[in-house]
Amino acid sequence: MFRFLHEVLNRVNVAYVATYPPAECGIATFTRDLVTAIQKFTPFSEPRVVAINEEGHILRYDTRYVRHTISKQDKESYQEAADYLNAQPVDVVSVQHEFGIFGGPEGEYLIDFLAAIRKPIVTTLHTVVLKPWGTMRAGVEAIFKYSDTVVAMLDSARDILAEVYQVDTSKLRIIPHGVPNVPRLPIETAKKGLGLQGRRVISTFGLVSRGKGLEYAIQAMPAVVERFPDALYLILGETHPSVRRSEGEVYRNELDEWVRTLGLRRHVRFDNRYLTLEELVNYLSATDVYVTPYVNPDQIVSGTLAYAIGCGRAIVSTPYLYAQSVLSENRGVLAQFGDPASIAQGILRILGDDKYRGCLEDNCYQWGRRTTWHNVAIEYLDAFHGVMSGRRSAG
Repeated sequence: MFRFLHEVLNRVNVAYVATYPPAECGIATFTRDLVTAIQKFTPFSEPRVVAINEEGHILRYDTRYVRHTISKQDKESYQEAADYLNAQPVDVVSVQHEFGIFGGPEGEYLIDFLAAIRKPIVTTLHTVVLKPWGTMRAGVEAIFKYSDTVVAMLDSARDILAEVYQVDTSKLRIIPHGVPNVPRLPIETAKKGLGLQGRRVISTFGLVSRGKGLEYAIQAMPAVVERFPDALYLILGETHPSVRRSEGEVYRNELDEWVRTLGLRRHVRFDNRYLTLEELVNYLSATDVYVTPYVNPDQIVSGTLAYAIGCGRAIVSTPYLYAQSVLSENRGVLAQFGDPASIAQGILRILGDDKYRGCLEDNCYQWGRRTTWHNVAIEYLDAFHGVMSGRRSAG
């Protein structure tokens, strides 16, 4: 399936262009996990991260990896970054793309950056919008024009890119979202470690914003509590930084008002923090039912759902594209968009049948073994070596 192992283990200096911790966003976490996983295979390589900075933000990066930064809204900064990478001993540039992390309308400042790079480029699409607006279509066309390989995380992205964006998908490669390789911990042991013993735990984690549909999961809880008075819904994660800048905590306050109105103070708990990976795994290990009540049907990736699968949780989700794909073959329960009764029905089905819950957990955990960061890193390394070989052959 892959090129010879010795080729994969060869030194390869990758430059990653993305947000990066301590920036608080899913792509920053993804990039850190990808860098870490690839370094385990290539310990003598020199990774470089070019981190995208929000204007006015000063972040204390890990300088072992972050060697250069781009000021998101400064167009000249992109050219400076391209000049920097062209002058470095970089074998391949790995771009993590999502429209909102780059400057310009729909992230169009990235286009000139890609055009200026003289190294092989592998671009990962974290969003494929089914109904593009503004300059989105031109941005995706430019990505396919200037990238040697484009990565998406679902097979369904291929049809969308071909039919909606009309790009040549021969450059496209499907590599799934990585998940941590975690041992399965007995759920009661995990609950005890968090002081949650005696509770049936339902959880959702990730940066809080309106698109997450958390109000519908909260509205589902009275029906759950009526049958299981020990049920507890944990909403884990802080408000998305961009939401906090634009409207403060308005949405979280709305969620809290739903909790108060429905009399759920004992049954819904917020943890308004950006969790570490260890904390996240601990909470997931203590979860009876994981819920993603997202409202966007076109969402083509969810790192939070991927991690829940990797930890072997029983899952209830609305049927956005990513969930439909990864929860097929009896790996989860799909509920209707914006429908608290449907979400409650899914939760109750799982909580009311231990055998069924165990089956879902086993199916998710086994599927997740295929997508651990170890395996995903091998696929990315294969893609990196492929574009490097292609450039050498063309030269």
